[in-house]
Amino acid sequence: MKGRPTKADVARRANVSTATVSYVLNNTVGRTISVQTRAAVHNAAAELGYRPNLAARNLARGKSGVILYIVPSLAGGEMPMQVGTHMTTELTRRGIMQVQLFETEQADTIADAINQLQPIAVTSLFPLGRKASHAVQDAAIPHICVHTQPGLGDPQYSVGQMRVDHLVERGHRNLAFAYSGDRRWRALGDYWIDGVRRAARQHGLPDVVVAAVTPDDSATVVRDLHAAGVTAVCTQSDEVAFVILDGIRRAGLRCPDDLAVVGVDATALSPFSIPALTTVAFDRTAIADVALAAVLAELGVPEDPPPAAGDIATLVIRQST
Repeated sequence: MKGRPTKADVARRANVSTATVSYVLNNTVGRTISVQTRAAVHNAAAELGYRPNLAARNLARGKSGVILYIVPSLAGGEMPMQVGTHMTTELTRRGIMQVQLFETEQADTIADAINQLQPIAVTSLFPLGRKASHAVQDAAIPHICVHTQPGLGDPQYSVGQMRVDHLVERGHRNLAFAYSGDRRWRALGDYWIDGVRRAARQHGLPDVVVAAVTPDDSATVVRDLHAAGVTAVCTQSDEVAFVILDGIRRAGLRCPDDLAVVGVDATALSPFSIPALTTVAFDRTAIADVALAAVLAELGVPEDPPPAAGDIATLVIRQST
């Protein structure tokens, strides 16, 4: 058979009508269909690799069939875009269009996109900002927040734990957490610091010192941390880690001898910082598969079986620790 399998192909394989295929695959209410017939349809669809065209189905119902994937302004690094791209490819194969939109400070950006696109669902890797969240709530459409999905485990804690465990193994006890000095990125820091604090408490460490840093004040921040007895810093992103590394250099200190640094997100530049940055790398494909399963489940076409919970993050140890 050439090309994408059709409903008619499934009907021929199962020896039923195309209407019966529609009733079974759409879980149509009010139709009496035997267990054997339902099994035959599902088996035929699986054998042929048939997937319903959800875009066409939703167009028939007066909806766009579009999924709106929002990259929040609080999200740094390449991971959200890479996950979104993988999801877009896989959803397209299933007849669903996904539109990727970057959240901005403009109050009406998300609301305008929802009004124009009429999406059937909104998804994002991290929590949305306040304005975007309100726009989704006002539209009364599902919001699938990927980081809360069971298949990812507890990334807040697991990422914090692997960073703190590594630093404790290296002899560090007085830790700090560095936020971006840009308030727009504060929410991402709020997300990651929780895991660092929980892991630090498990080790019986002193309270984690908190600092906000910008390129202009990095040397001052680093000097203050060093003077307070801090020996290692976990940052909210690799980008903030680079700022801390620059501050160490400008303050006349050394990394990791005076201050060790651990980032998160394993950006492409992390191996080339001086010293090379210890960071956390994510399995983008595994995260996208969890997100895809959550979207399909929300649309009523879950794939069986859903991805099992597994490790999605790995500590990449380099010279900064």
